[in-house]
This record gives sequence, structure tokens and C-alpha cells, in this order.
Amino acid sequence: AGAETVKRAVELDLASRFQESLVCYQEGIDLLLQVVKATKDDAKKHRYRQKISEYMTRAEDIKKHIEKEKQDGKYHKQIRIEENSTGFSYEKLFQEYLTEIVSEVWVEDPYIRHVHQASRYWLYNFLRFCEMLVKGPCKVKTIHLLTSYDEESGRSQQISGLEEIQQSLRNYGVTLNTTFSSSIHDREIRFNNGWMIKIGRGLDYFKKPQGRFSIGYCDFDLRPCHETTVDVFHTKHTKKM
Repeated sequence: AGAETVKRAVELDLASRFQESLVCYQEGIDLLLQVVKATKDDAKKHRYRQKISEYMTRAEDIKKHIEKEKQDGKYHKQIRIEENSTGFSYEKLFQEYLTEIVSEVWVEDPYIRHVHQASRYWLYNFLRFCEMLVKGPCKVKTIHLLTSYDEESGRSQQISGLEEIQQSLRNYGVTLNTTFSSSIHDREIRFNNGWMIKIGRGLDYFKKPQGRFSIGYCDFDLRPCHETTVDVFHTKHTKKM
């Protein structure tokens, strides 16, 4: 298993898919270290240790390369969410980028709207996202939301819902600033530590649950998803709305 994982790491490395390659190198090294512990043949141990040393050196080089890309604003990672796939809750998608220094967040999504329109849960999705921010480990103090108005029939519910979220966030020391635009089309989320995440469907990539008591209704890791693409970037300067 260790040899296969390292082989995959090398293939990804050669294809310049460095982030994925680094994960495979780390997993492969851990597996090979377990083999070394279980091996009694000294010659084999020596060969394994040599290879492990080579892989560790390459993994460190990749780490430095990725860090340089981040500093240069050239980092790009793409995640493909397949139709009906699970395991893509907001925590799984965002948490590795929510470091302790994150204090300000920008959400640009035209469809933070009424809870029942088109059988979707846009406002609830945004509320879930805010709950994740409140739980930390980041220390978010301000959330900027840029969205569009709902249709006339749902506008009052949309505004009422956002005001309720705003009041609730205030109880946790977080300020929500909401701006409306009739021309917004882009969907992106930015943190003031330099991370930017673009999701093709915005926050609304979860499918409607089959029922209020079906698996996945509460736990978004178990909720089937719509097909979409997530692009993650790192830049020194995130623009502000």
C-alpha cells in the first residue's frame, strides 16, 4: 500500500499536481515507516530508510514550492464535486483555510434569498456558513454579504431573514453588512488571510433533502450534492466590496 501511494505521489508530482502529490507523499511515507518498524531484515530496513529519506526531501521541496505560490499569489487548487456525491459540508470545504488570523469575510452570491423559493434553502445555507464561522477556530468579527434582491413576492421574507441572522450574529460579536446589487453574477468567498474560494453554484450546491427526517437533513456531510467545481486561490491582496 505504501509503495502504491508513493507511486501515485510521483505521478501527480510529474503532472505538476503538487497539492495532491504532497498528500500522497505524506500518506506513503507514513505507511513505509510502519513497514520499517515491522521489518527485521537490516538490509531491507536500510533500503526503505533511504527511499523514505528521498521522499521526505521531495515532500519538503513541494511544501516550499506551494508556499512560494501562495506568497506570489499563483496558488490554484480545483475540487470537482460530482453529482450525488457526499462528504462536502462547509466545514470540509472551508475549514482548512479558516486560520486563527481570519477576522473578516466577504461573501458574494446572488442567491441568498427566501427559504422556499425554487425549493431551495439559500438563507439556511448562508446561516449554516455563518454558524461555521462562529464556531472557529477563526475569530471572525465582520461578514460582508453582497447578494441580489429576491422577486417582489419574497423580498420581505428575504430581508426579514437576513435581519434575523444579523441580530443573531451580533449576539456573538459578529457584524453582518449586507449590500444588494441587481447586476451581481459572480460567486466567491474571500477571507482576509488571502484565501479566495469560487464555487460554481455558490453556497447552494446541496440537494434538497428527501424529507425532514431523512439522513443528511441535519448533517451536510451526508447530504447529496449537485455537480459543481470549486476553485481555491491564494492572493496577497483580496479586494473589498
